[in-house]
Amino acid sequence: MRDFAAIDFETANNKPTSVCSVGIVVVRDGEFVDSFYSLIQPEPNYYNYWNTRVHGLTRYDTEEAQVFPYVWEKVEPLIEGLPLVAHNKAFDETCLKAVFRCYQMDYPDYRFYCTCIASRKAFPFAPNHQLHTIAECCGYHLEHHHNALEDAIACAWIAREIL
Repeated sequence: MRDFAAIDFETANNKPTSVCSVGIVVVRDGEFVDSFYSLIQPEPNYYNYWNTRVHGLTRYDTEEAQVFPYVWEKVEPLIEGLPLVAHNKAFDETCLKAVFRCYQMDYPDYRFYCTCIASRKAFPFAPNHQLHTIAECCGYHLEHHHNALEDAIACAWIAREIL
């Protein structure tokens, strides 16, 4: 796969609609050509302790952020016509579909590919198949795990190597 967009969401709580940040990396002809990061005001707008502990974001970080539809207006032109790639696509695809439903937006039926599933075949003897571990297997050191843009960069790196 030479043309795709890697995507990663972080959520504020256990609701898949509570996306609070998004990272996108656009790859064309195997080269990183664009990226996008934004905080998002989550829906519902509360943070639980465990999610904040993972990514470090709180309500104070997103209280002035735009809601998802306005953020997605900026994302959509970047990813138009591209398949989406995520590490553990089940999570990111579920979030994307849920937030489209929440805001009554028409879902464009994005094609999703999963670097986590692919990594199980490519690296069957890896100690685990978490993003940071597989990124290392592909020669990328992930420094700021659970920052949506950093995770999207790691995912794009993996996808270039194994998809």
